[in-house]
Amino acid sequence: MAEPPRTTRNRPVWWLVGILLLIPTVMPLMVNMYAREDPELFGFPFFFWYQFMWIPIAATLTFIAYRITTRQEQRDREAGER
Repeated sequence: MAEPPRTTRNRPVWWLVGILLLIPTVMPLMVNMYAREDPELFGFPFFFWYQFMWIPIAATLTFIAYRITTRQEQRDREAGER
């Protein structure tokens, strides 16, 4: 079965997905933002807990991007069947 063509109509959706995936990729790479010890959280310096904080955030943003992608692909398939 051939894939329906992606139109410019749904391009903003794919930009949103790209941004959602880019955020958790870029933020941990900006070391100068979190290369410090204060404030501490449960005895952990900021340097450590900031990185650990991004684990659930990255998982959530990835899940949201996945759901958007699957819904958009379903809409594209339904539009191709008409």
